[in-house]
Amino acid sequence: MTPLKLSIILLVSWLLTTTTIATNMSKIKPGQGIAARLQLLEGGDGGGASMPVCWNALFELKSCTNEIVLFFFNGESYLGKDCCKAIRTITYNCWPSMLSSVGFTAEEVDVLRGYCGTPSPESAVEITV
Repeated sequence: MTPLKLSIILLVSWLLTTTTIATNMSKIKPGQGIAARLQLLEGGDGGGASMPVCWNALFELKSCTNEIVLFFFNGESYLGKDCCKAIRTITYNCWPSMLSSVGFTAEEVDVLRGYCGTPSPESAVEITV
């Protein structure tokens, strides 16, 4: 990976982190106890995933980059369930614009969300008559 790409990814990650923390910090009211403040910072307000969950999903997404490339360029019609879980977590619960920020087009993001928004074949229920 070129230093420029790495710098851009680190900058975007830093910006997303500070934005998320600043948003959570704005929910803290004067006089709240430390336990209430920590719960807000970790996503305990029901408004999305906690920071560790979001970062774990981001690292999982990094590890499934090859799957995503094959999905688009070679017409592979399968993404692993861990990769889809990371895509769902990031786009629905953490940073909706993250995939666009790291170089995917809006159409590619829509395809990934659409594909990973449906249940995987492993979780399908087989009905026998």
